[in-house]
Amino acid sequence: MTDAVLAAEEQARIRAGRAIRDLGHAFVGREMTIEQIDRLSTALEQISAELWPGLPRAKPFAQSPADPVEMPQGRLGQRFSDRPMSGAASPWGLDLDIHRFGDEIESRVTFGPAHEGAPGRCHGGVVASLFDDVCGFVLGILRQPAFTGELALRYHAPTPLYRELACRSRLDRREGRKLFITGDLTDRETGQLLVSATALFIAVDVDRFLGTAERPAPPAE
Repeated sequence: MTDAVLAAEEQARIRAGRAIRDLGHAFVGREMTIEQIDRLSTALEQISAELWPGLPRAKPFAQSPADPVEMPQGRLGQRFSDRPMSGAASPWGLDLDIHRFGDEIESRVTFGPAHEGAPGRCHGGVVASLFDDVCGFVLGILRQPAFTGELALRYHAPTPLYRELACRSRLDRREGRKLFITGDLTDRETGQLLVSATALFIAVDVDRFLGTAERPAPPAE
């Protein structure tokens, strides 16, 4: 496909990804009649049945934040739209607004209805996924592909919904192939610390990183 076609497909995927995310929040956060639920189920089942017979898609893994390409200061544009938490085309995306300030990554996020665990609070597993993704962007600053080895979180206070939060991460130290990254999640308005995190990433060469993308999908059961 030409660059123009690829760009148009990318924008179409981003639009669809946002629509799916909005649907998820509406489905969880709004009352629905049984008739509405049934119509939604029928429509989604028909679309899924139309898509699954298609050929497997080769995703652009080389555009991952771990790719050794210079990462500019300021707001970061979309580099890998399928990335689960930060990708604009991802059905599971968090609609992150990501910035680089010096050697630190800051991602602004507002959790919604589909992220709720305990009443009025974001699910802790969603918060953990956020940190794993944002810590991964530090690899872009280092221009070093790596895989998550360990991720530990300390929940200092309930993580609220419907408030703009800031998730920050930075390299603490490096020991050979081990990259130690720290992070924190705060309320942007009050400055309250909600969560702190420590992560260990294991550096690998680019060929090994991209090579994992060549593994075939497991057979259908």
